[in-house]
Amino acid sequence: LFPVHARGPAGVPCGAVKKEKGIHRLEAMLYALDRVNGDPRVLPNLTLGARILDTCSRDTYALEQALSFVRSLLPPEGGEGRCPDGSAPRRPPPERLVGVIGASASSVSIMVANVLRLFA
Repeated sequence: LFPVHARGPAGVPCGAVKKEKGIHRLEAMLYALDRVNGDPRVLPNLTLGARILDTCSRDTYALEQALSFVRSLLPPEGGEGRCPDGSAPRRPPPERLVGVIGASASSVSIMVANVLRLFA
């Protein structure tokens, strides 16, 4: 969770791009992933990835982002459904989520952690 954008004005969740505290931190994260994945001695036979969500420096927006992420991992509403030929749909397995790197603001991290805790 990164504050890539500043808090927007009333009625707008996101404002201007934050270069130092947003983009630079995001680039540092991607650089670290590249370095870890590029060295077979660090995590042999494993590749780390990332799904980066923008908090827009707003706890409520970060919560919406976290909920949309959790929803993408849950089975669809109304069960699995059926294909036109009557067979069960083939769905890719859910992403393996090992951890969440919290936001730079404690209020955002606490709110998101409380929600994610419900889904283990």
